[in-house]
Amino acid sequence: MKTMLKSITAAVALSVAADAAMAQEEVVVYHWFEYLPQSLIDKFTAETGIKVTMDTYDSNEAMLANLKAGAMGTYDVAVPGDYMVDIMVGEGMLDTIAAGELSNMGNIEDKWVNVSFDDGRKHSIPYQWGSTSFAVNKDVHPGNVHNTDLLFNPPASLSGKINMLDSQGDVMALAALHMGIPQCSNDRAQLKALNAMLQGAKQHWASFNSDTTKDLLVSGDAAVSMIWNGYSAKARAEGANIEYAYPEQGFLVWMDNVVLLKDAPNRANALKFMDFLLVPENIAQVSNYAQYAAGVKNVGPLLGEELRTSPESNPRDGAPAAFVQACDAQTQVVYDQIWTNLKK
Repeated sequence: MKTMLKSITAAVALSVAADAAMAQEEVVVYHWFEYLPQSLIDKFTAETGIKVTMDTYDSNEAMLANLKAGAMGTYDVAVPGDYMVDIMVGEGMLDTIAAGELSNMGNIEDKWVNVSFDDGRKHSIPYQWGSTSFAVNKDVHPGNVHNTDLLFNPPASLSGKINMLDSQGDVMALAALHMGIPQCSNDRAQLKALNAMLQGAKQHWASFNSDTTKDLLVSGDAAVSMIWNGYSAKARAEGANIEYAYPEQGFLVWMDNVVLLKDAPNRANALKFMDFLLVPENIAQVSNYAQYAAGVKNVGPLLGEELRTSPESNPRDGAPAAFVQACDAQTQVVYDQIWTNLKK
């Protein structure tokens, strides 16, 4: 009887241990909203047995603030924009991907390997890239849309009907392009003029919102909204009579990247998730869903006709492009203050 009880106890213990091990097979992802199709999550889980648990954010700054406020050690990977990767490296928030840890690292397009924000891809892989500008309701404003005046010095027909992204980096960078001044300027006269311009423009804005920009344009609640090119394409597909602007003053380009967070609780699973996203057939699913471009080789033939031909994916000739820049700490304090005053 004692032997039988010992056997039963051992079997129960093994079962509990197996269940515990199985429960630990997950990867915890901190991601943008509406940016990863459920079908791809299901495919990853089916192939690996790893459950994907995901929280979302609506701006790079919100993601950074939450991680710095104590969420480090909660998530395995996050998906910051280019300039934010640079900031997170400086803050010591990212783990290093050792040589050979990602078997599909060679699938990254050559132009996206030695990037300024993560030279040699020591901490990240490319996810999607595209542009940030604004879209205009053609029923309200049938004229030319390719001018940042529509955001910062709009006609009366658009005043009070403008939504801005709730993203300091994007708004401040586009404002700098509008004024023709450097990003991260430390010239006092330029900073004073930038602050005055933004405060004057604020009277024309109805809201700061990132996660419902598409819905605001589809519903007609906003006649103009800052937006990402893929999200604009989705709004147009849902019936919004809009045109995406490639302004003569310039527009923003960006690349979102999957980063390996320091103190990731499921580091091995995080690497499997990243490797999965470097497979052309997998990341093409993201591109066709989100309507952005991937930074992985051999994706082109897997993209839908809609993505290849959409006006949002084909910038207007002559429109200059710029990445959002990460400011030095001293300059960033001034920009933070301008932004805080703008949001009051």
